[in-house]
Amino acid sequence: MITLNRRKALALMGGSMAATGLAAPAIAQNKKIKVGALRFTSHSGSFVAVEKGYFAEAGLDVELEFFQAAQPMAVAIASGDIDYAVTAISGGLISLAQKGAIKVIGGAASEEEGIDGQYILVSDAAFKEGVDSPAKLDGRSWGLTQTGSSFHYVGAKIAEKEGITLEYKPLQKVGAVIGALKSGQIDSWNIVPHIAKPLIGSGAVHGIGFVKDYLPNYQLTTVFTSTKNATEEKEMTQAFLAGFSKGVHDYNAAMIDNAGGQEGVDAMVDMIHKYVYADDPREKAAKSIINGTMRLNEGAALNVASVEDQLEWFKSEGLVDGSVTMADLVDTSYVETVG
Repeated sequence: MITLNRRKALALMGGSMAATGLAAPAIAQNKKIKVGALRFTSHSGSFVAVEKGYFAEAGLDVELEFFQAAQPMAVAIASGDIDYAVTAISGGLISLAQKGAIKVIGGAASEEEGIDGQYILVSDAAFKEGVDSPAKLDGRSWGLTQTGSSFHYVGAKIAEKEGITLEYKPLQKVGAVIGALKSGQIDSWNIVPHIAKPLIGSGAVHGIGFVKDYLPNYQLTTVFTSTKNATEEKEMTQAFLAGFSKGVHDYNAAMIDNAGGQEGVDAMVDMIHKYVYADDPREKAAKSIINGTMRLNEGAALNVASVEDQLEWFKSEGLVDGSVTMADLVDTSYVETVG
């Protein structure tokens, strides 16, 4: 187990680019921690926990820090710049886990039958050339943030099932991928519904399929922390998961189960709007936030079968060391595991 500064964490990446009912431990009140997130609806567990005081109830004074891609978040965890984060598994995260710097401790969002998940998108130019299904993407370009990102994994799994070849284009940031897709500089991409649906509605992009049809029960995002926090700061980690899980529960109840009716949806949208599409008027942002609803994992339950499939793919592609194990990557002691 090691603690890394940002420079060392980057170097170690090498060639790869708790249930709601959990009681908060009796840790010192107002313990300051930083939590990493993307400005995605699928990260709403953290947002709700901040807004409704669930982290504070658990004794934590949380500062949210926002990123534009998964791998920089993994570096920030390893270097100690942030304490906990929610993001997709990447090659960089796996490499840092093998070095003893990071542990996945729970699940955040998964693909689920019957609920809109990630869309498979193509540019208008590609669509007009007849690319109206994933099977017709052979030889086409597929957008990534970085090589070894979750977008890389998803694209490869689609290509494998369709028997096609994709040309991967790493563009570093989600915003850059969106711009490239809209302008036709890349042909295709996968992304969560709160981003996909407005793009489709603009006419500049077309939806041609769903990731869940290729990766059912895909563990899209995970909760992770430093190995030090997972092994030496167990009370703090339990407190974080307790607060986070309450936020997840409230989000699901309002947005998926409609437990509070329209009033409950409106109140939840108001909370999330502070973090997602914050620069847009509420009326405009609300539609995208509602469209982006995905069920989050109750109690931060983790689909270990999906995580293992991701790990094996990264290893098979030579994006991480072939000797890395699930024990290196995941600490299963904190939440329920499935799969």
